Amino acid sequence: METTGHPFPGRLIKIDKESFEMAYELYWEKVFAVCYNNIKEVEPAKGMVQEIFKSLWERRAELEIEKMEHYLIRSAKFKTFEYIRNKVNRQKHNEFQVMDCSVSSNCTEEQVLFNDLKEKVNVLVDTLPCQCKRVYKMSREQGMSNKEIADLLYISERAVEYHITKAMSRLKVGLASY
Repeated sequence: METTGHPFPGRLIKIDKESFEMAYELYWEKVFAVCYNNIKEVEPAKGMVQEIFKSLWERRAELEIEKMEHYLIRSAKFKTFEYIRNKVNRQKHNEFQVMDCSVSSNCTEEQVLFNDLKEKVNVLVDTLPCQCKRVYKMSREQGMSNKEIADLLYISERAVEYHITKAMSRLKVGLASY
């Protein structure tokens, strides 16, 4: 493919089936190692590797990559950062919920009300239009930023803001009795 011995020389790489397969064969172990070394969990690390390469393939037409290995390693670092951030947020939420519940004298009643409200929110979210629901869940349930959502869904950040605003308006109306 080239004479320097490096399969992806210092030029913009056009990603086609052959170069994608070569990148996967050459770098999946390094990408996995970066993910695993940061989170110390095998299955989530494997999932991250798959997500990174899936994203690479889906975005191949718009990406301009000069150094494939650097791109993939950077993607792995971002993916693990996102995973850790979301895990910390979930842990904080769970700790707060447990702490709040243990302090309260009406824990069971509050838990029932909380579950009822949560179910109502889920029902309302399920009635949202497909793209609006997807954006809302990525933002509120997965903790993704507007930029991350826009990049992942190939829409503008303004479109992401529109969908979130639309979802929040519908939820506000639907939850008026709460």
